[in-house]
Amino acid sequence: MDRSGIEFSIPVIEVAGLAKRVDLGAGQGTLEILKDVSFAVERGASVAIVGASGSGKSTLLGLLAGLDVPSEGSVRIRGTDIFTLDEDARAALRGEAVGFVFQSFQLLPALTALENVMLPLELAGNRNALAIARQWLERVGLGERLRHYPRQLSGGEQQRVALARAFAPNPQLLLADEPTGNLDAVTGESVIELMFSLNREAGTTLILVTHDESLAARCSRVLHMHAGRLSGAIEHA
Repeated sequence: MDRSGIEFSIPVIEVAGLAKRVDLGAGQGTLEILKDVSFAVERGASVAIVGASGSGKSTLLGLLAGLDVPSEGSVRIRGTDIFTLDEDARAALRGEAVGFVFQSFQLLPALTALENVMLPLELAGNRNALAIARQWLERVGLGERLRHYPRQLSGGEQQRVALARAFAPNPQLLLADEPTGNLDAVTGESVIELMFSLNREAGTTLILVTHDESLAARCSRVLHMHAGRLSGAIEHA
């Protein structure tokens, strides 16, 4: 807040000059995967990152999460440059502020739906993990499937468990990598509706990588990637 009493919100995530290069070895030089990527996203916004396979979308998402380290540039989450933190501190920030939804669901097969959703809450030391996990599974329509294992659930149900797990810790930022990629059209549409409904209710900032043009059109912004660069953005009303 400045002296006039006007409050300026810090973007949930700020990306500046991000680059990623990989040494190919054997004298073959380097492969430039990302080049000078910069953007910022405000609280509650929804952003789609689109582009052809190999354009750098998933690499970018991994860097936003701090799962990989850039060759250059910075990623700030809630004002903190995550690459000034050590690996343990980055993991702690992810656990507190970031949720993930993966194309392949990434549920632990030996855990029930309820236990999968409880896991990140328990890792964060939340004493209400059981009640919160149960509440979120009920919100995604799986209140009767709490004790089922992933193998006993359909693809759409598994993705609903993944959504519940991602939203349960109340993250400020949700990252989704092709969240409907392994689902049929009808199931994918229901998952999309659920994801955006939860996004609105929780005020969570959503950044997703997708090939689905209809999904991208639902977002407030679309960032296009081409050969490792952002080649333009579309703002939706």
